[in-house]
Amino acid sequence: MAINRLPQYFIATIVLLTAVSFAEVQSSNASDPLILNDYALQLVKRGEPEKALEHLQKASSLFPYDVTLRRNLAEVYTILGQRLMSGGKYQEAARVFDNAAELFPDTQRYLVLSAIALYSAKQYDAAIIELDSARQMAGGDTPDILSILGRAHYDNGNLQSAIEAWEKGLDIEPANKEMTNLLAKARRELSVEGKMDKGFSSRFVVSFDAGDSSKLADGILDVLESAYNRVGSDFNHFPNSRIPVLIYTKTDYRNLTNSPDWSGGLYDGKIRLPIGGATEVNEILRSLLLHEYTHVIVQDLTSGNCPMWLNEGLAELEGRRDFNHPLRELEAAVKQKSLLPLAKMENTFASLNPKEAALAYQQSFSFVKYLTSTFGWHKVKDILINLGAGKGIADSVSLALSDLTLDYQAVYQEWLASLEKQYAR
Repeated sequence: MAINRLPQYFIATIVLLTAVSFAEVQSSNASDPLILNDYALQLVKRGEPEKALEHLQKASSLFPYDVTLRRNLAEVYTILGQRLMSGGKYQEAARVFDNAAELFPDTQRYLVLSAIALYSAKQYDAAIIELDSARQMAGGDTPDILSILGRAHYDNGNLQSAIEAWEKGLDIEPANKEMTNLLAKARRELSVEGKMDKGFSSRFVVSFDAGDSSKLADGILDVLESAYNRVGSDFNHFPNSRIPVLIYTKTDYRNLTNSPDWSGGLYDGKIRLPIGGATEVNEILRSLLLHEYTHVIVQDLTSGNCPMWLNEGLAELEGRRDFNHPLRELEAAVKQKSLLPLAKMENTFASLNPKEAALAYQQSFSFVKYLTSTFGWHKVKDILINLGAGKGIADSVSLALSDLTLDYQAVYQEWLASLEKQYAR
């Protein structure tokens, strides 16, 4: 089960760039810093910041101590950085924001933007360093900085530091509902997770109840390390950050995640599993681990912009390679013409009853299996990359399959027709 939930990032409004208004310059005047600057501002207004950057870099090199030129250059860097962020290119964005910070090392905003990009790239330690530096500048602690800092600590597995950051943020802005909810969630989790033992591998850290066998944790780590390579090879994608895995009792899992009774696990930035008390990794647990790890990759590629049927379908496809139980609900729904509408499966499955949920997962699996077997993994990855660039599912499918002149609805109808043939009596 996946939760597509992204934070609302703090992105400061770009300062209005000032310039003398004049007609577009000719290239023969390109050695004058002021003309280069004004031409660059015209390019920004036309939506061409990449070209503007080139002119401002040249102008600043000719007149390196002019504050206006440097400020305009820094602001164009922020525009480009935000474009990269919108396209999911977070590490590139961080480097661009760093260029702005180098021009104005005492300006808090540029460091914060760099930290947001690093956080989005799951470079939590680096983001924390940037944020701690920003806190020492003029402006000090702000609710936005402390909110991001808390998220970085939280996703890095340090609940206590996250709680401290959010508490400071609420001291400044007591009415901040988002931080209030995050703080309450972290406190609930700490009451359970603070008593857990931990096991580590190169790419995962597993937290488990001190009463559980460490052999189970070791077995889970082994399966996940294998999943990193196996599932990663299908997607040709290998995340860099270490991934937290939490093993709860069923009661703690329900209380902390508020998941439906039929949920066997979820990924919300951390893999959470209600398997406390288990003694060994069997084929069902192995399948579950592969399923949840697939959500890690999908989240990484799409930044959470993924319809639920595609997210869960891919996870089911990977998990069912180890435990492929019958598709009884799907077969019955095809014969009774009671398949769930595709639109109903684009958002969360959490509101579905157990029977509907079983059908939703099986429909998702079947549709995704059709996509991969018919068009290949590379096309499915293209869809995910398009989603990660902020496009909707219809546009993402159409772009990925443009060479075949197929769109979202056409592919969906082809899959429905294949089901009719498969289950026809």
